[in-house]
Amino acid sequence: MTIIKPRRRKSKELLQETTGDRIFGFFNGIFMIFLILICLYPIWYVVMASFSSSGAIQANVGKLLWPKGFTLGAYSKAMEHPLILSGFKNIFLILLGSLPLQMVMTILCGYFMAQKGMMFKKYIVAFFMFTMFFGGGLIPSFLNQKQLGLYNNLWALIIPGALSLYNAIICKSAIDAIPDSLFESARMDGAGDWTVLFKIVVPLIKPTLAVLLLYYGVGTWNNWFNASIYIEDNNLLPIQNILRAVLLANDTTLNSGAGASINEINTFAETIKYSAIVISTLPILCIYPPDKLPTV
Repeated sequence: MTIIKPRRRKSKELLQETTGDRIFGFFNGIFMIFLILICLYPIWYVVMASFSSSGAIQANVGKLLWPKGFTLGAYSKAMEHPLILSGFKNIFLILLGSLPLQMVMTILCGYFMAQKGMMFKKYIVAFFMFTMFFGGGLIPSFLNQKQLGLYNNLWALIIPGALSLYNAIICKSAIDAIPDSLFESARMDGAGDWTVLFKIVVPLIKPTLAVLLLYYGVGTWNNWFNASIYIEDNNLLPIQNILRAVLLANDTTLNSGAGASINEINTFAETIKYSAIVISTLPILCIYPPDKLPTV
């Protein structure tokens, strides 16, 4: 009896594109380019407007592809204002104090929730989850901060946000992916929880921790609401609150504070808003990782 074997298709035949595939790829590429341009143009407009003169921007109608009346005066006047410099100083102090605290709290909480057979774990995790859906509200939070002596203090922007339960759940999921055999072998060799945590868990979840660090950093950088509630002194406001004040003022507040003349105010009243946006956004854009991260 003769057995007929099925004919194997060559790799070239498997990878060969049909006419329909090429047409789909072409139109898909055109659509993606169009979508990218739509998303990038507002950013491009802000950057180009920041290098333009205020009169040219106010007279401009329609698209803006290149600076009109190129000038660096808006950047110069923005950097001369003391609140811009103090805003950067404050946000960096907040990041310096909050990021280590947030990462430590997230790792400890995630490690606890990932443990099996922990006493009262079910009830403690249920209490954690309850705080995700229900809170005391703005007024009790404000009164609590004031009674603790944190009002008008940078610690009011650091301590309340020391832990994000959502990020702790992400950390727990990464720990759950570690094989149980590693924990069992470590405990058989006499390793305690601290040794297991810092010698096994943390090195194995470094990519997840890097993502959480980025989440915390961007969230802290963009957070302006808490400072507007808990900070009264303008010299303690972070950069995002200074930027918000500039955007809402829509006049010469920033320049007049810097002691500018009337001509300088008229020249940079509009474009200084765009320069403030670029100044406050550029640092956080620089910390974003490239497309391909190195393998840990």
